[in-house]
Amino acid sequence: MATVTQAVRLEQDRLYLSLYLQPKASRDQFLGLHGDELKLAITAPPVDGQANAHLLKWLAKQCRVAKSQVRLLSGESSRHKKVVVTSPREIPPLLAELLANPA
Repeated sequence: MATVTQAVRLEQDRLYLSLYLQPKASRDQFLGLHGDELKLAITAPPVDGQANAHLLKWLAKQCRVAKSQVRLLSGESSRHKKVVVTSPREIPPLLAELLANPA
């Protein structure tokens, strides 16, 4: 059974995300849980780091932080990524819901 705490965690003012990325989507959006990860669609293609750069920029915008506050911890060339957002000023609604109702 998947638990939300593995996909989305808030610890000491850091938001940790385990993501399953779907590149080249029609729009950027959170799609919900995908096993132990949060599925995320992004419009950028998985070419020359474009998807990673787009992902970090989009997450920074969603959490209202500077791009420098969003770091890719692992998954540079994989669909499975681990990301940390330092001091998020806003938690997107789906993430807040997942944090409030752990499975």
